[in-house]
Amino acid sequence: MNSAKRITTPKKLLKSKWTAVSPTRKEKHFMVTKLIVPEQPEHPVEFVEIEAVHSKRVQQIAWQTLNDNTVWLQGWL
Repeated sequence: MNSAKRITTPKKLLKSKWTAVSPTRKEKHFMVTKLIVPEQPEHPVEFVEIEAVHSKRVQQIAWQTLNDNTVWLQGWL
C-alpha cells in the first residue's frame, strides 16, 4: 500500500464508492451497501456487502481489503 488514506473503521464505509483496479465481468464501480454485523455484538464488524453498479451483483468482502490500493481505489474513477 502506498500513502493513500487508510480506512480505520468500517462504520464510515456505508454508501462509499469504490473502483476495482482490475475489473472483471465489466464490473468496475462498486458501492458498499451493508455492514455485516456479527452475531455477537461485542465482536467487531469484519465484512461488508458491496454491489456492482453495472450488474447489481452483490458480494461480501472483508472491509480491510478496501485499504489495498492494488485492488481497490476509493471513489468512482
